[in-house]
Amino acid sequence: MVRRTRIIRYAAACAAALLLSAGLAPAACADGAPAGPNPVAVQLNAYWTPARMAAALPGDTGKGAEARRTAPAVSPMVDGPQPGEYIPPSRSFDGLPQAGTFFWTDTTGTGRTCSGSVVRSPGHVLVLSAGHCLKGYSGTSPKRNLGFVPQYHDGLKPFGIFPVRNNGVYVPQQYYDLGEHAGAEYDFAFAVTEPNQNGALVQDAVGGVQLLTGTGYFHAPVRMIGYPSGAEKPLECWSWTTKWASDDPADPGTYPRIACEAFVGGTSGGPMLLPWPGGWAVIGVIGGYHTGGNTPQVSYSAYFGTATQALYRAATTGAPPAGPTS
Repeated sequence: MVRRTRIIRYAAACAAALLLSAGLAPAACADGAPAGPNPVAVQLNAYWTPARMAAALPGDTGKGAEARRTAPAVSPMVDGPQPGEYIPPSRSFDGLPQAGTFFWTDTTGTGRTCSGSVVRSPGHVLVLSAGHCLKGYSGTSPKRNLGFVPQYHDGLKPFGIFPVRNNGVYVPQQYYDLGEHAGAEYDFAFAVTEPNQNGALVQDAVGGVQLLTGTGYFHAPVRMIGYPSGAEKPLECWSWTTKWASDDPADPGTYPRIACEAFVGGTSGGPMLLPWPGGWAVIGVIGGYHTGGNTPQVSYSAYFGTATQALYRAATTGAPPAGPTS
């Protein structure tokens, strides 16, 4: 009876996605039903040993790069803490099931990492991150070893690893066309995952956070989570978001801004969460202005609006993902 109920629920979710897509093929649902152990995940789980995960370098080398810059030397209109600004502390913890980290290998075979979070979706397979983390992994790139580990900590994979599907990386076309600076307002991404080594879908295994768009710039309290590269545990920090209008013509736009201590390389893509009925909702990810912030004390997000909705729709209905035009 339990299995029958699950199948009925899954069929209903796929039907909803079909209605939403108005005829687009729902690839996110077509192969999302549990089907036993996933050999791709088994292989990926064996590849990402504790030693390889611990040695992975940040995929977001710009985040927190100016770690030694101090607040008094920073103008109020420059990326970073303002003079006298209170910076809430962060703390290490064992993580949240819906938050985790991506691992992959770059073109040189070097391990890389960025943060992410599972968002609720009809197919139960979607993970949210930053565009600058995943933009190089669209299409069917071989040997990328790209997977998502929910609640990674202390070398452990409590829920296993979820491979990212070939042609399963969704980044806005504007981000590809404009680049990570001129297109900073589009610095978000979704990854469509496959089942883990036990055949479980990621949202079924860990739950998901609700994606919120069009909610403005001012939120409190906000719980921000990120995975510093090389750290044994993720960081969390409670703070609030405000509105930041860029004064840098190379990175134009308006962004949610949040002050939190110690968010360095690897934390990009980490969620900015609000308490929500039944769990959490996400209103931003570390990224955007200066790819998330040049200092460890202040982070930014691209604003979640109509472009985010459009990308979510594409990822959940199986539309062809965007990609570089040349």
